[in-house]
Amino acid sequence: MRSTTRYIALGFAGVMLAACGHKDKDAPLAFVPADTPYVVANLDIMDDATRGALLAQADAQLPSQLAQLDASAERLARKDPDGARLLRALRAEFDGKTIESFAQGAGLNLKGYSAFYGLGLAPVLRFELSDPGAFEGFVGRLETAYGKKLDVARVDKQDYRKYAFPASGTEMVLATVGKQAVAALLPADVSPALLRQALGLDRPQKSLQDDGRLTALAKAKGYRKWLVGELDLTRALPLAISGKDPLVGAIQKAHAEAIAARTGEPVATQLQTSPSCTTDAARIAARVPSVSFGYTRLDAKHQDVRFDVALADDISKAFAGLKVELPGLGSAGTAPFDLSLALPVSSLRTFWLAQAEAVAAKPFSCPSLTDLNDSFAKLGPAMQKAAIPPFGDMLGLRIVLDSLVPGKDSALPTFSGRLVLGTSNPDGLLAMGQMMVPALAQLKPAHDGKPLPLPKDMVGILGQPAWLAMGEKALALGVGAGEDARLGDTLKDPPGDAGRMGRMHISGAMYLSWLQLMEQKIDSLAAATATIGKSNEPSIDDNGDDAAGAAAELARSKAQFAAMKSQAERVDSIDAEMHVDEHGMVISSQTALK
Repeated sequence: MRSTTRYIALGFAGVMLAACGHKDKDAPLAFVPADTPYVVANLDIMDDATRGALLAQADAQLPSQLAQLDASAERLARKDPDGARLLRALRAEFDGKTIESFAQGAGLNLKGYSAFYGLGLAPVLRFELSDPGAFEGFVGRLETAYGKKLDVARVDKQDYRKYAFPASGTEMVLATVGKQAVAALLPADVSPALLRQALGLDRPQKSLQDDGRLTALAKAKGYRKWLVGELDLTRALPLAISGKDPLVGAIQKAHAEAIAARTGEPVATQLQTSPSCTTDAARIAARVPSVSFGYTRLDAKHQDVRFDVALADDISKAFAGLKVELPGLGSAGTAPFDLSLALPVSSLRTFWLAQAEAVAAKPFSCPSLTDLNDSFAKLGPAMQKAAIPPFGDMLGLRIVLDSLVPGKDSALPTFSGRLVLGTSNPDGLLAMGQMMVPALAQLKPAHDGKPLPLPKDMVGILGQPAWLAMGEKALALGVGAGEDARLGDTLKDPPGDAGRMGRMHISGAMYLSWLQLMEQKIDSLAAATATIGKSNEPSIDDNGDDAAGAAAELARSKAQFAAMKSQAERVDSIDAEMHVDEHGMVISSQTALK
């Protein structure tokens, strides 16, 4: 009886494990080779509430995005009328539609899986469709607008479209395979094996779905499964530099043929690659083995992203335990704009001297990388000079803005805020400043954070009151009414904890002010360019192309800024931080939306 019960239990457990381990054999990740050098994919489907909130946000931004598309088409019309018609046709697909209704009309599955990955370095995009017939109709409408049909070819029983790019030796391939769409950039003389794998007719021996690497990465880094990406430089860099990748080889060959047509230099001579290139590329990649990213939070009010840059052990160890004594680096900012950046010159100098010595001891021998030898040879003397005070004593920089108002009629903006220079020798830094600006010599600050007003002639230049204060490891400058009251506390703000390299905080209002300032400067530049370009004696053959081009470029810029401002108006705040731990560098951002 016990044996029977045990067998039943084992059988039930086996069935449950099989059910839990079931994977969709036709999911996009099932077509991604386990050794792909790069991939971006979703590992799970977004819940309806989050998807609905994000679609509502996208719909709110759609008008400004479409205006930008219109401007791009207008700009393209002079040089590529066919391409402009294609953009206008894509734009027309959105007329009277939301993002969701557009996707439905084009057969795109917003609740499906997708993957962008490399077969070698050849990019492939595979995504699920809700209606393959609707997708084919969508592509057909774009073809009609473009003015020519794409070539159609067949492998086995699978039809696919293709479009050649002779100048680069490549071709774009587009196919509907079952309920998925596949788009890929391949060599123009693509091998049957690579083509079949791109279309999914042949599966990889081991897929990323089987490997589970992306799932494990998401768990280790805290990425949500809605979007996860990885670039494996230990695979990608050797492929790019060695000349062994089919796509890179096709591009290099097309380039060599163009040069041969002009100079007569044999193509074979140009394409020679040293065996050392693979070794040197692997050596470089070992220093920064991989880069990955993913959302850590994504909902109607938050968009948090994390980037991870894996580093060699000696690089991580050089900075993971480093505590930079820059006031403010250890706490999140509260001012409308607050940026703290660690610049520990002494530690950076030691690190880069070691890298220069390593390259000098073992230079790169790959012809395409020998320029690095010269760069590192110049780096050594530069790092020696970096030891000279006061630059050699620098610890970091902090910029705090409490207000920023763009000027009118090309005038400079008005602002108030503080500048903090972290240094292990604030007295030496002040002495250098006093040598350069004699008026500062009358200031005798102590290491107590007490603000001292700048001399009147300097205040006249700034156009508003300003103060200087000194702490144990920093000099601080305050500009604008009321900034003197903030300087003391600013110098007492906590320094960076171990490995902290940077922090930033910006409010939505300040972000919008920055965009308005940038837009104002671009408008001023465009006006100045138009004035310079005017001629009292126009040329006989002047057909107005330059003026039309300038107008199209200005329209594109305005549409781009309109889109950016539309997004900025929804932002409540953006925070970011950067640190180094035992595994590498971590850069994270948190965007809070209104």
